[in-house]
Amino acid sequence: MYRVEVEQEADGRWIAEVADLPGVMVYGSTRQDAITHAQALALRVLADRLEHGEPLPQVDAVFSIVAA
Repeated sequence: MYRVEVEQEADGRWIAEVADLPGVMVYGSTRQDAITHAQALALRVLADRLEHGEPLPQVDAVFSIVAA
């Protein structure tokens, strides 16, 4: 399961990151916006790995949301 870590920045923006997938870090104007964009980007990264024959980890579920 990939953890989506969510935190609000000092300027009010929300940042969401999937630390297990390098490069998956996004900002959003709301908490849910940041989570949704992080999940979408993570799925794109996983699809890219699959298309290029890279191994994917076996997971029972895809995401869990973690507030910082």
